[in-house]
Amino acid sequence: MNTLRKALISAGLVGSTLVGGALGAALLNGTANAADSTTTTAPAATAPAASGYPGGPGGGGPMGGNFDPTKGGHVGQNGVTEVLLTGDTADKVKAAALAAVPGGTIQRVETDAEGSPYEAHMTKSDGSRVTVKVDSNFSVTNVENG
Repeated sequence: MNTLRKALISAGLVGSTLVGGALGAALLNGTANAADSTTTTAPAATAPAASGYPGGPGGGGPMGGNFDPTKGGHVGQNGVTEVLLTGDTADKVKAAALAAVPGGTIQRVETDAEGSPYEAHMTKSDGSRVTVKVDSNFSVTNVENG
């Protein structure tokens, strides 16, 4: 009888361990889902999202949670929406930015909502990100880190 009692106690301990582990995993998964849902389903705000991108890390917005910043649409603090550059203007801004940041990669070129007429978002060869501000004569006026 002593062996049977030990087997039952062991089975009970194993069972409670499995149930506890399953409960813990369910709670952790629920917490992760709750954290995800608060950032992706936030209601559209009257002010731009914290990241400056509608639907970006700052929350909702008119473009929803699947916003792609390479397609433009950044809204400055002044409410001006930046627009991707195309054609000759884009080529000139890219050339100026690449001259200022040799070895860098252009992510996008667009109008600038705050200050310069144009800007180029780039990744430097070391992986860091910069924004190159370009004036209307296609001269670089500033290279901002981050």
